[in-house]
Amino acid sequence: MFSSNNQVAPSLRTILLCFIVAILEGLDLQTVGVAAPAMAATFKLDSAALGWVFSAGLIGLLPGAVFGGWLADRFGRKKVLIGAVILFGLFSLLTAHSATYEQLLAARLITGLGMGAALPILIALSSEVASVELRNMAVSLTYCGVPLGGAVAAMIGMFSVSGDWRLVFYVGGVAPLLIALVLMLWLPESRAHRGQALALGETTRELLGERRRFATLLLWGSCFCTLTILYMLLNWLPTLLIERGLSRLDTSAIQVLFNIGGVAGSLLAGRLMDKGRALLAVLLAYLGMFAALAALGMVEQLQGLYIAGMAAGACAVGGQLILYALAPRIYPTQVRATGVGVAVAVGRLGSMSGPLLAGQLLAAGAGVSGLLLAVSPLVAIAAFTAATLLTHERRVLPVVGSMAN
Repeated sequence: MFSSNNQVAPSLRTILLCFIVAILEGLDLQTVGVAAPAMAATFKLDSAALGWVFSAGLIGLLPGAVFGGWLADRFGRKKVLIGAVILFGLFSLLTAHSATYEQLLAARLITGLGMGAALPILIALSSEVASVELRNMAVSLTYCGVPLGGAVAAMIGMFSVSGDWRLVFYVGGVAPLLIALVLMLWLPESRAHRGQALALGETTRELLGERRRFATLLLWGSCFCTLTILYMLLNWLPTLLIERGLSRLDTSAIQVLFNIGGVAGSLLAGRLMDKGRALLAVLLAYLGMFAALAALGMVEQLQGLYIAGMAAGACAVGGQLILYALAPRIYPTQVRATGVGVAVAVGRLGSMSGPLLAGQLLAAGAGVSGLLLAVSPLVAIAAFTAATLLTHERRVLPVVGSMAN
């Protein structure tokens, strides 16, 4: 999997540590979704106000992704990653100690800044240490930590005896602070040299110049649509299932299955891409996503909802993995973290839109089935742009796909 034999140990260590940080990010991303029903009762929030709690952290993810990637290209991946992990750990703890709705929004906003900065660095680091033929699998191994972390969050919610919604935020805050110390000691320095970040104009030309403009716009469009769906599910799925009459335990079980499915979908998508079957991965992800959304809205049997939840996770997370694995291939080393970060940030616009849109539709009286089916056009757009990115830009991807380090 790795570039040369004498780099195997540092490369393995890099991917392992990136995977652990991804678990922590996934845990924190889903803490609000897990805590939402009890949190809404504590702060007396309606659906629209709860939508803003979901979206506050996602709003922070956007500038975090853009500037985190740029800072990593300029000052070094390791230093910026450690700072990002400390930031989202501290403000996860502050979320648990929020006394007012305004404090809750502020804590989630700043938590999102740290999480947004971390993700593009994790993707860039894992893609840089792997050999070309297994680079997609390296990214998928790292990224599957995100749904695993979500499963951990759901299990904390499931087995919390006291039912205290703050517990999941304590775990999501203390663990990153401990891992930050591990990163300081054991994360190898990136092979990308500090100071490589280009001036703003040069960076813009690398991303949106004639050579890469079409690929960049397709990547952005697919990221936006896919993340709209993914984050609507991540944040609203527990509440939607409870509204359908499921118990707290059954709801948590489906959320765990959603995340386990995400791990499987991420690994399968990465393997298909390394085998040259990326278009098949796209078709499986987005056709499966459409079917799973319909099933979550219409299936009545609990066992069917278990299967639908797992399939939804596999397809939504797998679809996003495809895009995250493609992003580092498009851009050269000196703008790689920046390019990935901007793509993640554009996707975060979708991740903000999803929870807000769901909150407004539910507040207006839309049913669960209607809400899930309303996003089906986004599935079609995401599938089309992802497939076009794979098939239309042959003069770009083979050239930079080698990703000379």
